[in-house]
Amino acid sequence: MKPIVHMLAFAALLSGAPIAAAAGDAIPADKAVRFVGKDGMVCGKVEKTRFAENAEGTPTFLYMGGAFPRHTFSARIPGDQRDKFKPTPEQLEGRDVCVIGTIQRDASRAEIAVTSPANLKLANIK
Repeated sequence: MKPIVHMLAFAALLSGAPIAAAAGDAIPADKAVRFVGKDGMVCGKVEKTRFAENAEGTPTFLYMGGAFPRHTFSARIPGDQRDKFKPTPEQLEGRDVCVIGTIQRDASRAEIAVTSPANLKLANIK
């Protein structure tokens, strides 16, 4: 990703406006595993959400890059941050979003731990 394009995309995310993600601006959710260990912006459709209220940290997962359980990417929102997200994580199901953060590996999938609403925005993916 070119630095100026990355900075413009990041600025658009911080502004709160929906962003238009073009091929060079973002990492598609199904390709995110190739970027494990790097900071990036992963975009895709939220296929399913799950609030794991009985798991440690009560996380909410946004599954992207394919239908659950064969998804390739998930965004993990810690339970103590859940109430800060508007729209709620469940309202994101079926919508296109972009997630910014460090891409980690979770089993055979990629994951970003979303620690702030500023790191998850609605997107217009073209």
